[in-house]
Amino acid sequence: MERIKVISLVKTNIWVKSAVFVVFLAISMLAPFLKQQFVVGPIVNTILFLSTAVLGIGAGVLIGFLPSMVSAFTGLLPLPLLPMIPYIIMGNAVLVLIFGALKKKSFGLGVILASFVKFLLLYSVSSLALSLPKPIIAMMAWPQLITALIGGIIAYFLLKLLKYDEKNLS
Repeated sequence: MERIKVISLVKTNIWVKSAVFVVFLAISMLAPFLKQQFVVGPIVNTILFLSTAVLGIGAGVLIGFLPSMVSAFTGLLPLPLLPMIPYIIMGNAVLVLIFGALKKKSFGLGVILASFVKFLLLYSVSSLALSLPKPIIAMMAWPQLITALIGGIIAYFLLKLLKYDEKNLS
């Protein structure tokens, strides 16, 4: 019962929403310091799905912008990956927008379609539009799909754990 009250409070109280936003933002900005794609990717994608589900599309897009910028400005991103930053941000925005549009109809379909389109965008840009080294193209290939899907699955189970009603996702 307490968990339901917490989630209801998040949906109605601007101070609580702000606090949740700051926590999601902090997690997404600190995650790149872990430096492992199969750790950072699921964390950031989980936060993107959670922030979109709980706080809305605008919060998800804003949060999706910052991890890449932190990685770039702190030197965590390999130098050959720097040209991909605008596209990574765009991929995060696409993930949030597609998921945000579909989450009430079907959380699972939203996660799958959003993850696939993000992967398709990043892989296409890295392999066709930019002249990037093969290891960078490999980072933008199937690992993007896998880490996004893992993030969506984690977000789903966290929302279930908190008894967050998918039909009432904002």
